[in-house]
Amino acid sequence: QVQLEESGGGLVQAGGSLRLSCAASVPSFSSYSMGWFRQAPGKEREFVAAITWSGGGIVYADVVKGRFTISRDNAENMVYLQMKSLKPEDTAVYYCAADSTLGPLGLSRVDYDYWGQGTQVTVSL
Repeated sequence: QVQLEESGGGLVQAGGSLRLSCAASVPSFSSYSMGWFRQAPGKEREFVAAITWSGGGIVYADVVKGRFTISRDNAENMVYLQMKSLKPEDTAVYYCAADSTLGPLGLSRVDYDYWGQGTQVTVSL
């Protein structure tokens, strides 16, 4: 059974930084591609970033490119999302997701098999 647990969310002022963590309880964690998504109130869940099993392939949504950094530690079964220069429009619940299939990095929620419960990020003016 795969379990993902996000942490690190909170309230931050615009321009500030947060680091989200995702702890994965899953055998062979290093075989999964991992992604971060977010969902703001009244909006669809949207792709933020994804990283291949090795960390050698990374994709970002255009709206976060240059501000967010995804990384992983396969020895610790962890995935991270470092967020800088945060804007009020980054306010959302952020979700960690795991993709067990081999292939290109998924950019859609349907590409991912497992999801965490989410962590709230609120960016104030």
